[in-house]
Amino acid sequence: MAFLLESAWLYLVTHFSDFQLASLGSFFLHESVFFLSGLPFIYLERAGFLSKYKIQTKNNTPAAQEKCITRLFLYHFGVNLPVMILSYPVFRSMGMRSSLPLPSWKVIVTQILFYFILEDFVFYWGHRVLHTKWLYKHVHSVHHEYATPFGLTSEYAHPAEILFLGFATIVGPAITGPHLLTLWLWMVLRVLETVEAHCGYHFPWSFSNLFPLYGGADFHDYHHRLLYTKSGNYSSTFIYMDRIFGTDKGYRKLKALKSSGAEAGDKQMQ
Repeated sequence: MAFLLESAWLYLVTHFSDFQLASLGSFFLHESVFFLSGLPFIYLERAGFLSKYKIQTKNNTPAAQEKCITRLFLYHFGVNLPVMILSYPVFRSMGMRSSLPLPSWKVIVTQILFYFILEDFVFYWGHRVLHTKWLYKHVHSVHHEYATPFGLTSEYAHPAEILFLGFATIVGPAITGPHLLTLWLWMVLRVLETVEAHCGYHFPWSFSNLFPLYGGADFHDYHHRLLYTKSGNYSSTFIYMDRIFGTDKGYRKLKALKSSGAEAGDKQMQ
């Protein structure tokens, strides 16, 4: 496996420059993973498949979904791509490299775990600030146009928010200066996580059922349903920041009520 990966990487670094891989390559990888993971949820919602796992009964109209996709292409090519191109010199100066040898899996896993922890901390405070009255009205309300989120709405946001919260994603790699392979893996995991959090479905195999501190779709869907002043659930991947600062009290109370109601129903059936 390691030999195949190194052979594939050798082909990339032989045929493309560092700049092409770090900017255009990163953009292509992001777009591929984002749309391939997010588009199926549009199909599920339209077809009504797996509806028993859908968190909200309300569906988005095809027009609303198409508006989201159109705006995403505009934001990605108008904001994301220029940022990836302009940030290349910064990452190079911070130590990012694409040459062989590839980093060990121990190094990759350690760095990505650090990125997740740091991203959660930075994202929580940035997201919480966006829910103040002025910033919500003029910036963050764009993301909340979809009270019933689906996978692709994860990156539907005001350009200012894309830049503002995007800092939480890149601050870890900027500090550590990782290998480009590590940066790509981090980007893929982060995209898959945020698409899952906005997918609108809570499956039996969802990560939140396996890892208690993982947020997931059920946790973030609650955030989209409530008014901005009462939403809470500001965390990104893991929920430790909301737990520490008590901004998930409403969500936990709702879960407790549902649990007690389900238990009462089971007792009546016995």
